[in-house]
Amino acid sequence: MALPIIGADERLAQRKGIKGVIFGRSGIGKTSLLWTLNASTTLFLDLEAGDLAVEGLEIDTLRPRTWKECRDFAVFIGGPNPALREDQPYSQAHFDEVCGRYGDPAVIGKYETVFIDSITVAGRLCFQWCRGQPEAFSEKTGKPDIRGAYGLHGREMIGWLTHLQHTRGKHVWFVGILDERLDDFNRKVFQPQIDGSKTGLELPGIVDQVITMADIPDPGGQPQRAFVCQTLNPWGYPAKDRSGRLDMVEAPHLGRLMEKIQRPAPPASERLTWPPVTPADPAPAEEPGHG
Repeated sequence: MALPIIGADERLAQRKGIKGVIFGRSGIGKTSLLWTLNASTTLFLDLEAGDLAVEGLEIDTLRPRTWKECRDFAVFIGGPNPALREDQPYSQAHFDEVCGRYGDPAVIGKYETVFIDSITVAGRLCFQWCRGQPEAFSEKTGKPDIRGAYGLHGREMIGWLTHLQHTRGKHVWFVGILDERLDDFNRKVFQPQIDGSKTGLELPGIVDQVITMADIPDPGGQPQRAFVCQTLNPWGYPAKDRSGRLDMVEAPHLGRLMEKIQRPAPPASERLTWPPVTPADPAPAEEPGHG
């Protein structure tokens, strides 16, 4: 048996999907980004039942109401994980059972983008499910163990996100609420609104793109909606661009953003060259006789 090396040409020819998360305060217009996508090739997972912003848009929609349905839809969309045991979610057995209820997974083939609104609600459904599991109760007393529930919640959410991340042939975008808080030093910080800390901490390392949709002043000082796309930004918003193709601020149009991410990569010589650093002005020398 030959070593299963994926050649450079084969890897570059593979169809790859963008995986990203878009954070923003409630009401900023995250759900309305569906209007910027091709509705005929987009599948909308509406966990919030808050589709008033896209009323009139003809788009195929799924509405998971439980955490079990969230896991079932994930394995139906992403296929089975061959590394898992038969008794684990996202395994071959789980996939076969779901296909027995939902039919041929080929029906998913027409969709290029999966838009999940929102990861905040998914976290709530997951935590509600976790609180009813044996792990959420003390073995000694039988009383609820909140630490056990949060530990299970973190593993469940990371497993769900990771499985969707490995759906190579499709774009998957999660939407989430961004909270603004003050830390112990009265500094403004931004945190994803997700139950538990594990998911919020690990999510940026799972997805390719982290985007914050925010009000950014235009040259005239008037607020305008925009995507903040780079980690180093003056507002402190969470952001990450694994593609290296996005500017710090982009127009809030998800369709055009994906087109820009998928453009041919610049030459390696350009991507590996750091911009020149302008040296700081030297400190003025002290005048004689002072000190």
